Amino acid sequence: MLDKRMSVDAIVDQLRDGMTIAIGGWATRRKPMALVRAIARSDLKDLTVIAYGGPDVGMLAASGKLKRLIFAFVSLDHIPIEPHFKAARQAGLEVWEMDEGMLHWGLRAAAMQLPFLPTRVGIGTAIAENPRFRTITSPYDDGETLIAMPAIRPDVALLHVHRADERGNVLTLSPDPFFDELMARAAGRTFVTTEKLVTTAELDLPANARFHLVERPLISGVAEAAFGAHPTSAAPDYQLDLGHLRTYAAAEGEAWDAYRAQFIDGDAQSYLAAVGGADAIRAIPAPVY
Repeated sequence: MLDKRMSVDAIVDQLRDGMTIAIGGWATRRKPMALVRAIARSDLKDLTVIAYGGPDVGMLAASGKLKRLIFAFVSLDHIPIEPHFKAARQAGLEVWEMDEGMLHWGLRAAAMQLPFLPTRVGIGTAIAENPRFRTITSPYDDGETLIAMPAIRPDVALLHVHRADERGNVLTLSPDPFFDELMARAAGRTFVTTEKLVTTAELDLPANARFHLVERPLISGVAEAAFGAHPTSAAPDYQLDLGHLRTYAAAEGEAWDAYRAQFIDGDAQSYLAAVGGADAIRAIPAPVY
C-alpha cells in the first residue's frame, strides 16, 4: 500500500479489546498522546500496555482501559511517580515490572525474532526471582549463569514522530529516540502520528538517514497530528509542558472527570485551544533537570 495516510480515529479503529500495545517515547518525551486520548475516548478495554511510561499509562489507567501493564517505570520526570498509575496499581492493576535493561532486552529479542537474549541485568536482585524469568548457562568455557530474558512481542506499536510521508517513511528528530525502533521491529503492526506530513522529497532521506529509524514496510498507518505529543515533548519542535502536567497530575481522584471533559473528550482543535494554543506551546522553554 503506497498511501498509508489515516486519521487518528481510524488508527484506533484498527485496535481490538485485549490487545498488547507498545507505546513509544520515554516518560515525558514523544508520547503519542493524540492516540492515547483517542483510545481513552473509545470503547476499547482490557488492554495490555508495554511502556517506558509517562502520562500515556496514567491516562489509560484513569480511563479504565488497562488490564495489565508491562513496564520499567511510569514517571512524569519532574513529578517522579505518575499519580494516576500509582492509584491504579494500589487498586490492583496487574503488572509485570522489570529493570529498564530487561525491558530493552525483551523488545530487542522480539525485534530480532529470537525467543530470548541472555543478560546479566537483574542477576542478584529480587526481580530475578520472578518465576517468569529463567536462567541459562553459557555454553563456552566461562560457564556463566545468565538470565534468559524472554522476547516481549506487542500486537501493535504506537509511536509519535516528527515528519512522515504518505508512504510511511518517518523521521524522529529528537536526540533521544530511545526504543521506538525496537518497538516497531518487535510489533506485529506499527502506527504513527506525525507532527507534519510532508512529501518524500522534503524528508531528504539521504541527508537525514540517522533520523530514519525504521523502514517504511514496518509502518502500517500514518496520521498527521500537530502537537500530537503534548503535554510531553517533541523536541526540537516543542518542549514538555510542565504546567499542564501539573494540572494533569492534580486531577487524580475526584477531579478526573473535570479534566477529562476539558482535555480528553473533545477533538484536536478543542484540545489545542484548551491548552493555550499553538504559539503558547512553541514558546515553552526547554526543561531544566
